[in-house]
Amino acid sequence: MKSALLDLCKGLLNLPAAAAVVMVVSCATLAVALTAQYGFGHTPCVLCLWQRAPYAAAFVLALLSLLSQPYGRGQMLLFFALCLPLFLAGAGTAFFHTGVELHWWLGTDGCAIQPLHGEADSSLRERLLATPTARCDQISGTFLGLSMANWNIGASLALAAFTLIVIMRELRGKNAKTAPKP
Repeated sequence: MKSALLDLCKGLLNLPAAAAVVMVVSCATLAVALTAQYGFGHTPCVLCLWQRAPYAAAFVLALLSLLSQPYGRGQMLLFFALCLPLFLAGAGTAFFHTGVELHWWLGTDGCAIQPLHGEADSSLRERLLATPTARCDQISGTFLGLSMANWNIGASLALAAFTLIVIMRELRGKNAKTAPKP
């Protein structure tokens, strides 16, 4: 049993399998966010929406990695490696959002209406209508005591670590194949 589990984990570190893992996890993460929004009525704020973008882009890059398999591992690795900065950016955005939720710092301009500074009433009306209904500094729900932004930090960092491990294994494997034998 232990050996089979270890073999499975090693198999997931293979480049094509790892690209499939990134696709599945990215899709599942987006599905959770959309289910919370449309199934349970949790209106996302601007920062919530920003946190979805890296998962969508990583899904596309992982798919391109799989589709480029006939063209060689180098091209596969390139598309797959581009997922790493996406996951790090996602973790950074989630950390920023967590700080806004905890009132460590202010959110972005899209998080709330800014002061008028002499604007006309029609301009105020337009800004009010354009403002998202959810505020970035208010947690709409938690799971096991953590907000979605908190969970996203962990998910993004885990995917970044997974991606980095696969990249390093691929590069080490290439170097081992091309290194001269003593």
